Amino acid sequence: MTDLLDTPYDLLGIGIGPANLSLAALAHGLPRTPGAEAPTTAFFEQRPEFRWHPGLLIEGSTLQVPFLADLVTLVDPASPWSFLNWLRHRERLFPFYFSERFHIQRAEYDAYCRWVAGELPGLHFGHQVDAVRWNPERGLFEVDFTQIGADGEAEALGRAHTRDLVLGIGTAPYMPDPLRPLAEAPAVPVVHSSEYLDHRDRILAADHVTVIGSGQSGAEVFLDLLRSRPAGRERLAWLGRTPSFAPMEYSKLGLEQFTPDYTRYFHALAEPVRDRLVPSQWQLHKGIDAGTIAAIHEELYRRTLDGGWPDATLTPGVSVRTAGRIATTQLELHLEHEQQGARSRLTTGAVVLATGYRERPASRLLAGLDPYVRKDSSGRPRIDARYRMLLDPTVTGRVYVQNGERHSHGVGAPDLGLLAWRSATILNDLDGAEPYPLPRRTAFTSFGLAEREHHRPLPTGELLPLVEHP
Repeated sequence: MTDLLDTPYDLLGIGIGPANLSLAALAHGLPRTPGAEAPTTAFFEQRPEFRWHPGLLIEGSTLQVPFLADLVTLVDPASPWSFLNWLRHRERLFPFYFSERFHIQRAEYDAYCRWVAGELPGLHFGHQVDAVRWNPERGLFEVDFTQIGADGEAEALGRAHTRDLVLGIGTAPYMPDPLRPLAEAPAVPVVHSSEYLDHRDRILAADHVTVIGSGQSGAEVFLDLLRSRPAGRERLAWLGRTPSFAPMEYSKLGLEQFTPDYTRYFHALAEPVRDRLVPSQWQLHKGIDAGTIAAIHEELYRRTLDGGWPDATLTPGVSVRTAGRIATTQLELHLEHEQQGARSRLTTGAVVLATGYRERPASRLLAGLDPYVRKDSSGRPRIDARYRMLLDPTVTGRVYVQNGERHSHGVGAPDLGLLAWRSATILNDLDGAEPYPLPRRTAFTSFGLAEREHHRPLPTGELLPLVEHP
């Protein structure tokens, strides 16, 4: 085993998704004070290249956030790594201007991120991190990794050292337990929506297709299948556990729950309150874009013009209890309707699981640090307001967490609109000199009484009480 570098890095990132790509972009070019040395950084990713949900880049599908929620703009609009600068490099700025688009296509966001990943230095693809340890003698983290070749096979082992770490390992596709065994057997297609485009032709060839999941991904897959099947012979079912196929919360004040102000408010709540709150906020991130809902209804309505009804069943409030195979070409889903308390069976030829994602557990990766990690009552790492994992004081290095802190920072953890702000918060803490000044206030809403007092203008000479009684 050989060291990647004899000199330790200042910061090493594990994973290169949008979160760590944002951090790498904002770290590039720092510091901005004359005479200071730029921090040395490296980011490791086991995949051979950057790709953002390639199986869901369905033609015409768009982001649910504006293009300003790129990797850098909301904290550094003048950054060379902005979406608008990418358009300029591609000589597409004027066409974009005239298109009057605020929400860009998913494929466009993927292409933009791949451009940044291809131009930034210090990104090491094909590097699988195997273990992390704290070396108290050197006061450094040791990071063991395997270099992966183009054929997916291990080529060499290595070790890097760093003063601080940042985890950006992201999320993994989630498959419900009743359907996981079926997905592992290839005879009848049962695929997660993250791999939809890879299996699209095979799914379309099935005599009947079922989409499970009532969020945005499920809606986009269902719409794509609906548009691709002949009228009157659609043979589609769309099932969801939510009580309805509900629109995503997209009101102006509702969106303020994706601001740094709300993140600070949520982080300050008691742990039991946070745990109760997250499931109740499903419509903030598991609903469907209103435009997609309208497109589905329009497509269904168009197919009634000849007097018939499309052969498509849309049923919310349903869960899959068990599932099994019938011969070699069919699946049988055993369903339960929560409100009715009724049970039924559905025979289908293919299933697309739009069942979302779960945070990737870091327990195996950080097994060597486990004795040092402070945990909450549910055994999860405690993460402070600056995204630092709380460690034993004997560990002088810092471990930052990106998109793995929903339990401590709320539903905005995976939101693209908070990428740049979180990255800047980490870099400000790392640098100590706050190279990225961040706004003190970002929302009109005061989410709690303390925030209400904080936001109230203070006239000259007036001292406000800590809590104002009605």
